[in-house]
Amino acid sequence: MRANPKVLAAIAAAGLTVCSGVLYDFLGRWEGKSEYVVYADKLAGGLPTVCRGLTHHVTDTPIVVGQRWTPEKCRAEEEAAIALVQTQLFPCFVETPPQWVFDAASSHAWNFGAGRTCASAAMRAWKAGDWVLGCRRLRFGDDGRDVWVFAGGNRMPGLVNRRDAERLMCEGRQ
Repeated sequence: MRANPKVLAAIAAAGLTVCSGVLYDFLGRWEGKSEYVVYADKLAGGLPTVCRGLTHHVTDTPIVVGQRWTPEKCRAEEEAAIALVQTQLFPCFVETPPQWVFDAASSHAWNFGAGRTCASAAMRAWKAGDWVLGCRRLRFGDDGRDVWVFAGGNRMPGLVNRRDAERLMCEGRQ
């Protein structure tokens, strides 16, 4: 899986940074910076995961539980995978988003896939030019209920905390 070079060029032309330092650090905070041994992610139903949340959904590189990766391999694979996710996500925006919105949307897509982020209520708000409402919708539905914080039907405090942090990043307050 490779990022589309034409979309990468469009992202750069729009003045956005692919795999910004803010996004990379954010993913490290929530996905783990030093997970160099592939583990079965319990929240993801045992999905083999390594580094900052790398799975087979974002890389063609085999990810086998118990396998040890080097920090260099993690960094290279992470950057390529983040670029892939961002090239899938960018065309969903009608207007160029602020960097912090793009980073928050990218973090959301890292967890749920670009397709689900593109189809989300947050993206509908962003397409309408309402950055603040889109950011709010990363955490709450329009009725005030929790969204994007459930795994296996259960409300997960770690996901609540991550969505809260994502919203702050999205609003440029992190």
